[in-house]
Amino acid sequence: MALAAVRSGSPARQPRERGQGGQTQQSLKSAQTRARLIDATIRCIVKVGYANTTTPQVAAEAGLSRGAMLHHFENGSALIKAAIVELHEKRLRAFRRAADTENHDVDALVRAYWRQLQKPAFVAFHELALAARTHADLAKILQPLQVEYRERFNAQAVALFPEWQGDRERFDLAMTLSQTMLEGMAINVLTGAMAEAMVEPMLGLLEDQIRAMNPKLSKGARARPAKDQPAKDQPD
Repeated sequence: MALAAVRSGSPARQPRERGQGGQTQQSLKSAQTRARLIDATIRCIVKVGYANTTTPQVAAEAGLSRGAMLHHFENGSALIKAAIVELHEKRLRAFRRAADTENHDVDALVRAYWRQLQKPAFVAFHELALAARTHADLAKILQPLQVEYRERFNAQAVALFPEWQGDRERFDLAMTLSQTMLEGMAINVLTGAMAEAMVEPMLGLLEDQIRAMNPKLSKGARARPAKDQPAKDQPD
């Protein structure tokens, strides 16, 4: 991939101007520019795939020169690593928003995660995960971040779901079942391997299975089909 192969020396630092809250105007501007480049990288991966994403494309997508991009990321590997970290952060934020309630209605939680899987962030991450199978350099970046994400996700999940306390083994099974099934469904719908008509019955099947694993879980009224449900989540 051209993006990961780019190398550049570190440019000279620019003078700093003091801003509010002890931060400098330069650091604030730099953070904003880095965020633009990361978002542009994710958009390019969604549009043309990992293998076809290049640093000039990312710079153009962000509305910056290639030199300006290399001022913030010394090479393509650093940029792709930052993009993966941001994708993981989006997933963790979305999970916390969905689960950080007193009443853990299984139907609502399953559908909240399903809605997140329809967004570009999941498409980009799936593209990267698949590409890492045959790109050794990408795998070296992705795999340690995957381990870190899994550990943070599990720790967050344990804290958010007290109704599973005392049965960690079954809880881990429930979380793995949910993630594997929902992400597999999202991939199959994306690639045309699964009919849209199967989404609702499959979601219902998953919800029933999770409730069977823990009688303490609440059961609300059956949610409307996912495609008709209004999106309450932020656009991660």
